[in-house]
Amino acid sequence: MLSGLLADSHLMPVELLSAKACENASKAGFPRVLIYLGDLQRQVLQLLTGDGVRAEDHQRQLPIQGTVAGRAFQHGQILPAGPAAEEGRDWWVPLLDGTERMGVLRVTAVHDDDRAREDMERLASLLALILHSKRGNSDLLARVERVKPLNVAAEMQWKLMPPRVYADGRVVIAAAMEPAYQISGDAFDYATDGPLVHLSVFDAMGHDTAAGLSANLAVAACRNTRRQGGGLVACGEAVEAALIEQYDQQRYVTGILATLDTRTGMLSWVNRGHHPPVLIRDGRWATHLQCPPAHPMGTDLGLDSRTCREQLQPGDRIVLYTDGITEAGGAADARFGIERFTDFLIRHHADGLSVPETLRRVIRAVLEYHDDRLQDDATVLFCQWLGPRPGPTEEAADLGGVPEPGRPAAAHREGSTP
Repeated sequence: MLSGLLADSHLMPVELLSAKACENASKAGFPRVLIYLGDLQRQVLQLLTGDGVRAEDHQRQLPIQGTVAGRAFQHGQILPAGPAAEEGRDWWVPLLDGTERMGVLRVTAVHDDDRAREDMERLASLLALILHSKRGNSDLLARVERVKPLNVAAEMQWKLMPPRVYADGRVVIAAAMEPAYQISGDAFDYATDGPLVHLSVFDAMGHDTAAGLSANLAVAACRNTRRQGGGLVACGEAVEAALIEQYDQQRYVTGILATLDTRTGMLSWVNRGHHPPVLIRDGRWATHLQCPPAHPMGTDLGLDSRTCREQLQPGDRIVLYTDGITEAGGAADARFGIERFTDFLIRHHADGLSVPETLRRVIRAVLEYHDDRLQDDATVLFCQWLGPRPGPTEEAADLGGVPEPGRPAAAHREGSTP
C-alpha cells in the first residue's frame, strides 16, 4: 500500500490523489478512503474531490464542533464513524503532517484490529506528506481550504506565513490570524536554528493592502537579518530601516521579536511598541512579561531597543498576540479584554488541551464574542517549551498534546473532558 502510493505520488496531480489512495489502500484491506481537509479557520472539514470522488456522492462539508469527525481532528484520535457493516467498518483517522492537523480521513476497513488501525495511521501519515508537498502549487487544495474568497492582502499573508503548527519534542508552536479571509496588516513568524527557536508577531498600521505589504516587508527584513546572524535588536533595526526606505516614515509596524534557547529555557525578546508577551505556568497563573518598549518600527523616534530575558520552566506557554484579540468588542461594545483573554488561556491550559486545540478554541471564543465581525486583525502565537531534550517522549506527547502512534491524546484519556 505505502510503496505503491509513494511511487504514484511523484508524478501525480492532486486531483488523482483520492483515487490513487483508494486503489493502493485496497491492497491493505481498505476499500474506500475519503480525504477531508480543515478550512482556514478550522471550523469545518471539506471533502477533497477529484477523479473517482464526486461531491454529490458524499458529505461535502462537516463541522468540526459537535461531530465525531471533528473530535478525531481535535484530539488526534482514531474514532469509529459508524457501526460495522457487511463490507467493513468506517473510521475517522486524523490527517497529521508531523503535528499540523490537516484534516481527517474516512477509511472503510475490512479488518477491525490493532494492525488495521496501525496501517490506517501509516496511510494517513503518507497522505499528509503528499498533500504538504503539493500544497504550494495547487489551486485545488487552496480552494478546498476556503469556504469563502480571500481578499488580496489575505492571499499575500497566508502565502508568507510558516505552517500554523510545529513541534519537535522541545517546543510546540501554533499560530492563527483572524479574520482569516480578510486579514491585512498582521503577521507571525517562527523558525528553528539548532537549539534556538525564533518567534515574532507584527502588527502594521492600517487595514488595507498597504498594511499587508508593510507586514510582508517586516517579516522579510527580519528573516533576512536573522539568517545573516543578526540578533534581536539588529532585526528590529533592519525592519525599521526597510520601512523608512520604502515609506519615508508614513507607515509603521509594531512587534515582538523573541528567541527561546531550548537547552536552558531562557527566553529573550525585544518589544517594538507592542503588547507584552503572556506567560502561562502550571495551568494556574499568567503574567505579562515586562520590557521597556522601543518605538514602533518605521517611526525613527530614537528610543533604544532593550533585550529582556525570562527563565522558563518545562511546560510553560508563551503567548504573543496583537491588539485585535483583546480589543475585539462584543455586546455594548465591551472589549474582550486582557483579563478575559488570560483567564481563557489559563482555564484551557489546565484542561490539558493541546496547544493547537487551545488556540482553536481561543480564536473561536474571540470570534463568537464579536459576532464574527472583527474590526481589527487579531493574531495569536503560542509556544510551549517542553524541555531541553528533543524527541517524541511520552512527556512531550502529553505536554504538547501530540499523541504517539496508537496512543490516545492526553485530553481524551479516562476522566478527562472531551
